[in-house]
Amino acid sequence: MPSDRNPATRWLDGVPWAGVVIACATLGLAPFVPVPHVLEKLQMLARGELVRPIDWFDLVLHGSPWAVGLAKAAGARRRRPAA
Repeated sequence: MPSDRNPATRWLDGVPWAGVVIACATLGLAPFVPVPHVLEKLQMLARGELVRPIDWFDLVLHGSPWAVGLAKAAGARRRRPAA
C-alpha cells in the first residue's frame, strides 16, 4: 500500500466489503417496515421536509454505510487497471 495515499483512502481500503454489505443491509435499511428509513429520509429531503435535527441525524446515521460503500466502490473502480 503506497504511503502517498491519503488517510481516508487507506482507511477505506482497510474496510472489508463484507462489513460494508452487512452495514448497508442492516443499519442502512433498518427499520424495514413500512419503508426503509434511509429512503424515507431521502424522500423528506427531496420534498424539503427534513427540518428537525433528529431527521438530519437519522439521514446521516442510516446513510453512512451507503456513503462508505459508494466511496469504496469509486476508489476500487478508479484504481482498476485499464483493459
